[in-house]
Amino acid sequence: MKTISLSKDIEPLSDFRKNAAAFLKRLKSDKKPIVLTQHGKSAAVLMDVSEYDRIVEHVQFLEAILESKKQVEAGLTLTAEETKQRIDSFISKWK
Repeated sequence: MKTISLSKDIEPLSDFRKNAAAFLKRLKSDKKPIVLTQHGKSAAVLMDVSEYDRIVEHVQFLEAILESKKQVEAGLTLTAEETKQRIDSFISKWK
């Protein structure tokens, strides 16, 4: 994710309401999130959909790695032969 610039990427919610189309165009072009403020405090983050999807995919990948690590540490692993047998068994159900 691109770094948020404190001078350029923090905007009042009122400005977003007035210029929503321009904000969306900006998101699409530079892919940087925009922090919206309300009463001087951060209220929401706007981001391009493709950037959001990319971040979600990365988080899911990292969660899968962590789960795999936990399974290995708990001894929940299979040998190559056991894996082959499970795959063969699964495939045979589809023949």
